[in-house]
Amino acid sequence: MAETVRAMKTGAVTEEFDRAAASYDRLVAANPGYHRHLRVSARRLRLARDGEGLRVLDLGCGTGASTAALARVFPRAEIIGVDASENMLARARGKRWGPGVRFVHAKAEELTADGLDGPADAVFAAYLLRNCPDPDAALAAMAGLLKPGGRMVLHEYSVAESAVARGVWSLVCWSIVIPLGRAVTGRTELYRYLWRSVLDFDGASRLRRRMRAAGLENVRTLALTGWQRGIVHTFLGRVPSEGGPR
Repeated sequence: MAETVRAMKTGAVTEEFDRAAASYDRLVAANPGYHRHLRVSARRLRLARDGEGLRVLDLGCGTGASTAALARVFPRAEIIGVDASENMLARARGKRWGPGVRFVHAKAEELTADGLDGPADAVFAAYLLRNCPDPDAALAAMAGLLKPGGRMVLHEYSVAESAVARGVWSLVCWSIVIPLGRAVTGRTELYRYLWRSVLDFDGASRLRRRMRAAGLENVRTLALTGWQRGIVHTFLGRVPSEGGPR
């Protein structure tokens, strides 16, 4: 199964997201607290002035659920949604957005600040890093997109350090997520990958070490509530200010 997860990350994950795009919003809407938790993590960026004059990157934006959370919390920010799946982006672009929101088709780990016409004040990445073939390279690339002092939030699964969380996650996946995915899409590949990839992903302490190794400081983890407590977390960090320690 671990080999299957690695193989999926080299390209098949994007293909599965392309296939699931038409039904993705219906599936995540069935998850209690999904959109509220995204807004909680977005607020934890703690950007000033409703985001006025600031640039926020939404990496792995999918159909725009995380983009909507950012736009609600920071209505005056420039928000750039980025995703590798063309079909997911097509769904996102088809929704109603304010003038400060736009979308870019790209892999997050291949982005550069120059390619986006300059660095960002904040990076938000929901459920992204776990899907990257090389999490360390992806984090380094994401940190490189930020201005000095820029902030990063990862809204991510991590169950490796809790037997209870692992058990709840497997129970929910096999009793609800995978059967629902089959019923709505006729396929289970993406949802079985979701289950296994979360089990195989970093514990919270290991992910914090990765973030520090990528040059981030003030790295910490905050909990979320509801059934996903201990399963989904907010990971925070920032790049040093100019002249600060590295």
